[in-house]
This record gives sequence, C-alpha cells and structure tokens, in this order.
Amino acid sequence: MNEHMNYLHWIPKRIAELRAQKGVSARDMSLSLGQNAGYINRIENKVTLPSITGLLYICDYFGITPQEFFDLESESPQESKELMRELKKLNVKQIGHIMAIIHDITDE
Repeated sequence: MNEHMNYLHWIPKRIAELRAQKGVSARDMSLSLGQNAGYINRIENKVTLPSITGLLYICDYFGITPQEFFDLESESPQESKELMRELKKLNVKQIGHIMAIIHDITDE
C-alpha cells in the first residue's frame, strides 16, 4: 500500500517536470492527447492517475518509453535519449573526449 501511495505522488510530479521541460501548458498537453482541457491538471493535482493506456500516450507525447518514464535516476529522459542517439554517431576517440568532459564536470 505504501508503494502505491508513493506512485500517487510521484507520477503527477514526474508528468509536471517533463511537461515543464517541454515548455507546454497542462491545457495544451491535454488537448494534444485528445483529452479534455483539464486532464493533465487533474493528474498533476493528484485528483486522478492516468490509466495504463493514458500513461502510454503520455510517454509517447514526451517521446520516451515507459521504462524511461519510471527511471528515477534520469531527471530529463528526453535529453538523455537524444544524447545517446548522438553518442552513437561518434568514434571511440570522440567518445573518450566526451567521457573526459563528463568526468571533469561530475568530479569523478
């Protein structure tokens, strides 16, 4: 039951964060999903949770998978996904340079 309560708070927060990163209003997102104008607002205000189908549409809207949505370690899954796409274009030497920069930034 406690885990269920955590998701009641975490899912709305996650949607709000991803929506803010995308720079879209709750109303516009709701309408883009084919829902009434208050749909996302009701989720973010913890009045309701999306159905599984609704959550899949929300993930699709953000361009992420459900696994990325529930990845608690990734604050910005859209950007992480885009970064991975770009990294795949690099050669080994270029990836080494990027890793050096990342280690410098994160002090590892």
